[in-house]
Amino acid sequence: MSYAESAAAKAAAYREGGSRTILAIESSCDETAAAVVRDGREVSGSAVHTQIPIHRLYGGVVPEIASRNHTERIGAVVRAALADANTELSQVDAVAVTYRPGLIGALLVGVGYAKGLAYSLGLPLIAVDHITGHIAANYLTYPELEPPFICLVASGGHSHIVRVNDYTDFTLIGRTRDDAAGEAFDKVARALGLPYPGGPELERIAREGNREAYRLHTAFNEGEGFDFSFSGIKTAVVNIIHNTEQKGETVDRAGVAASFQKCVVDALTKKSVRAAVQSGLSVLALAGGVSANQSLRESMQSACDHAGIRFCRPDMRFCTDNASMIGCQAHYELMAGNVAGLDIDASAASFLNQ
Repeated sequence: MSYAESAAAKAAAYREGGSRTILAIESSCDETAAAVVRDGREVSGSAVHTQIPIHRLYGGVVPEIASRNHTERIGAVVRAALADANTELSQVDAVAVTYRPGLIGALLVGVGYAKGLAYSLGLPLIAVDHITGHIAANYLTYPELEPPFICLVASGGHSHIVRVNDYTDFTLIGRTRDDAAGEAFDKVARALGLPYPGGPELERIAREGNREAYRLHTAFNEGEGFDFSFSGIKTAVVNIIHNTEQKGETVDRAGVAASFQKCVVDALTKKSVRAAVQSGLSVLALAGGVSANQSLRESMQSACDHAGIRFCRPDMRFCTDNASMIGCQAHYELMAGNVAGLDIDASAASFLNQ
């Protein structure tokens, strides 16, 4: 039996309700992750190797170093996830992998490894868009959650408001015109002299600051549309820091951080809640690395309560990059018949950006 015949037969068996175990791989940026997911929503085992200590030396992710580290670690991470799930490769029914968006070199490591594994085992290969994976993280936290709903995806590279029509059907409602929210957090944190990753560090010192210390706003984010713009806010903060230092004064780092965070959180909250209200849907979900920000979670919860909308946000372990969310989304891709060929390639852009 050829690989194509074997993969097709096993994909059909999966859809018919037999054994449903997916080995998922995620390597889009600076985390090498693998997970074993059963029936789409049960995480049996998971392993993550973070490169943060390495990239902290350079103040941000160095793509070449990230790719090399993925290559060194991916085998061990996959074995660790299988061991955590007490599962053998012979018990796996499909292999899933993030193939877009992300750092091309990093993605290629995961895609290449997944291709080899799928081919050698005769298993179907499922290619997952990283953004849809982040959305699927909500299914792992809320087993009863079903589409349709609105989801705000906020991360280091993306700020999207998405209408989740079905598990594999998405409509883009709004997106950033320039910097993503997480990217803006990291750049402002760097300007404040905070270590990488900047987002969590900025959130930490913001707790000690006055949110009204500096008036930061942008007419674009206060408009009626659903797109965002964070570059101007970032530049305003950098100017405040430079002007203060040129005067020989001490920068109120906590006040700057708190004011900046409030401005970004307000924009993300207002636009996403308005999108949910105008769509007529009763659920608004949050996803992506920035979904770990407590100020954002609290702001969206309060706004959703006021609007009479149910608010969902992933468990903290599913906010940052992980393979469990990729395995979850892969289940629905496979159920929809979306099986990739061995000619699948990595891409820096999400289908939501195309």
